[in-house]
Amino acid sequence: MRVALVTVGDELLAGDTVNTNAAWLGSRLAERGATVERVTVIPDRLAEIARVVNEYRAEYDAVVVTGGLGPTHDDVTMDGVAAAFGRDVVKSEDVLDWLEEHGGYAREDLTEGTAEIPAGARMLPNRAGVAPGCVIDSVYVLPGVPDEMKTMFEDVADEFEGARRYTATVEADEPESAMLDRIRDVRERFDVKVGSYPGDPVRIKFESTDEAAVDAAAAWLSERVDPPEPDG
Repeated sequence: MRVALVTVGDELLAGDTVNTNAAWLGSRLAERGATVERVTVIPDRLAEIARVVNEYRAEYDAVVVTGGLGPTHDDVTMDGVAAAFGRDVVKSEDVLDWLEEHGGYAREDLTEGTAEIPAGARMLPNRAGVAPGCVIDSVYVLPGVPDEMKTMFEDVADEFEGARRYTATVEADEPESAMLDRIRDVRERFDVKVGSYPGDPVRIKFESTDEAAVDAAAAWLSERVDPPEPDG
């Protein structure tokens, strides 16, 4: 299952907020066997949201959009997603019923726009907040507040699946540039994805749907690199 992540927010582009949502979703989706192939950050701009969602829903099996939900002036994600599908944003009776029954809110007390989602979308209740999310075809719209996003994602996590992928990491006390020949050799010998991450120590990560291949590649390289010095 190929997935694109779209995080919405001027504050992300300005560096005022760290984009932890994309990192968490990427890890969680990988655990389920889904492959995240694109992560895009876009501003709180209706036309840009509509353009990106429309492009990605045609290219990927699923699109997960986070951020910009609610009734304030810069919360335009629902409008942008609705525009991508050529639909209106409408007040949802499902949202209103849920907020009354589970949220303890009276309809007349809700800020205008709180219960609006694209016409025909499936409502996703916000068990950790107020503003709902939704699913429309293959597009999942989640809140930007991390706790709310994580809670809502778990309600739909079973809808994301793929072949389980196994990983293993080898650490080396050598410059990455000095290991190029061995990295090339391990790529040629084993049918695994190899990632090289510079640092102290250098980390070489192996990934595959074949657990035995991952273990074999990691064992082969471990015997051919200088391990980090033990702490202490």
